[in-house]
Amino acid sequence: MDFTLDTHAEELLVQYYEQIPRLVKLQETAYTLLDQIIRQQGIYITAIERRLKSVESLKGKLELKGGKYARLEDITDLVGLRVITFYTHDVDKVAALVNRIFEVDWQNSVDKRKLHQLNSFGYNSLHYVCRLPKSKVDDPRMADIPFELQMRTALQHAWSTIEHDIGYKFDIQIPREYMRQFNRLAGMLELVDDEFSRLRNAVADYRRRVQGFVKSAKFNEVPFSLSTYRSFLELKPLERLNLRIAAINQAELFPASLLPFFPLLEKFGMNSLGDVQRFISDNSDDAFKLATLQLAVTDLDILSEAIGMQNLCFVHVMKQGWGVEGVKLVFDTLAPYEPSNLHLAERLVKQAAVLPFAQQSNSQTTLAEHEQPNH
Repeated sequence: MDFTLDTHAEELLVQYYEQIPRLVKLQETAYTLLDQIIRQQGIYITAIERRLKSVESLKGKLELKGGKYARLEDITDLVGLRVITFYTHDVDKVAALVNRIFEVDWQNSVDKRKLHQLNSFGYNSLHYVCRLPKSKVDDPRMADIPFELQMRTALQHAWSTIEHDIGYKFDIQIPREYMRQFNRLAGMLELVDDEFSRLRNAVADYRRRVQGFVKSAKFNEVPFSLSTYRSFLELKPLERLNLRIAAINQAELFPASLLPFFPLLEKFGMNSLGDVQRFISDNSDDAFKLATLQLAVTDLDILSEAIGMQNLCFVHVMKQGWGVEGVKLVFDTLAPYEPSNLHLAERLVKQAAVLPFAQQSNSQTTLAEHEQPNH
């Protein structure tokens, strides 16, 4: 494309060519500083984009309003960065970090989220004009060059891109009925963006409340879920039982995850952490006796920290009268498709038959009956 530039605009263009190495270094320095502090603060973002203004774009700008710029440094978007977050409130968090690491030109910066135009969703982003602090650069002249930094959510960014493609790709006037549809979609996306942030805050608040209940041992008030179970395990509820079992052979305990037991506990009908706590307290003594029966005739001196929960599960299914089928269920959950699971289950049930809890088990409900919807 041919551009018609006056003498002043041509001089600014020459200065731009001369400044390109410095602008590239400015871009990389700003990007590195921004990326580092966002990572340090643990803010989860989708991307940080950066670009150097193209020659064609600069020529077009100088052709339209070159007289507005007395010098090259008056053009604030020669270097541009954009931070794209997932949530609206993270935009403000990033903005606070930007204010810490860069010098923000507040007079030329704008919060376009406050414009409240019907069709302004795509541009509801923070636009800051910034400079690098002199303490962050080796070349003092880099601190004199402004750069533009945009902060927006992923939905805002997607809308801006779509709007630009539909609204500006074709050199025609878009009919009013199409613009009305455009504006309706803008409002819907803005609502979705806000709802995602609201939902995230609600879930975070729920998680904090649940963790508070767990820490205060109000287990009956905490629904049983993978998240709450994980928090419950942080309290080490099986530590006492594991130590009792390890003492049988003076064995050492090595770490093991108890998360694989979650589907078993669900199948057992756990609805709250209170149910899990009662499951542990009601079955611990019998689990210890069952472990004693198995370990007393061995010389095992290293045991998994899953030993306590595993024996609790064995005791529970035997007490329910599920017999070999129930014990095999435990083995199958922990070691799926293992051919020896049935043999192991049969042997364990036979060994446990001498223990009181196995002799007094409830044989009225089979495993198949328990798994029916009305059980």
